[in-house]
Amino acid sequence: MKLKFSLLLFVAGMIISSCSDHIYAPAMHHSDIAYLPKPVSADVVKSANYISGALVVDESPNYSDELVSAQLNLSRGHVFDHFNLAYGAFGTLGNYHNSELQPQDPNYFKNKFFGVAGGRLSGNFFVSGSHIDFRFIGFEAAYSHEFGDYLNFRKAVTNKPGFYTDPRADLFTLGGTTEIIFHTNKVANQFGFRLFWGGTFGNDNVYRNKNSDYDYRVYNPGFVTAAYFMQIKNFIGIVEAGSYVQLRLGYRFK
Repeated sequence: MKLKFSLLLFVAGMIISSCSDHIYAPAMHHSDIAYLPKPVSADVVKSANYISGALVVDESPNYSDELVSAQLNLSRGHVFDHFNLAYGAFGTLGNYHNSELQPQDPNYFKNKFFGVAGGRLSGNFFVSGSHIDFRFIGFEAAYSHEFGDYLNFRKAVTNKPGFYTDPRADLFTLGGTTEIIFHTNKVANQFGFRLFWGGTFGNDNVYRNKNSDYDYRVYNPGFVTAAYFMQIKNFIGIVEAGSYVQLRLGYRFK
């Protein structure tokens, strides 16, 4: 009984102590990957441009704060014999809303602006049928550079007691994908579902404080996102979700 009671006290102490830890990750931590559209094998046009606007809603690593941003995406996709490729650029403007730090905290803030600019690359090997492309194996990569008040805040509190931050401005994420995409008799009407699994290179999930003997570590071999793609004539819609939700509307043009 004494051993069980001691274990309960230890666990309770860990939970209580963890509540005072302030954890801050880059603005696009685990949310920098986004679906890149590509023509299907049955398309008459083998290369196309895509432009879209997105609303992105995300949470901080400790699920206490919220990040809301608007994103503009521009990409170009190509389809070849049993392989396709897409690449593009994006820009993001957003707000980090604090719900954890209280007004009496000397580092308190209500909102912090952040901006991100970057590029993405995606490719798939596929086999096709009469109304389907099975993009059985592929990859997606994203590079992003962050700027703004939220980045400056992370850098300022990195070595303060109780703050565990990732002050990086640059992220590189890479992972594998599998996708299935259908089209109707009118090839311009397309519907696809894609899964991504990958991770961010570098010191992704370790937040250290030089003034503390405590290391906050989350073992996470990667992250998973799922995306649904829809194209009606030349209009596109995308819903993507992981630890975040992204809603995109756009247009395809030559």
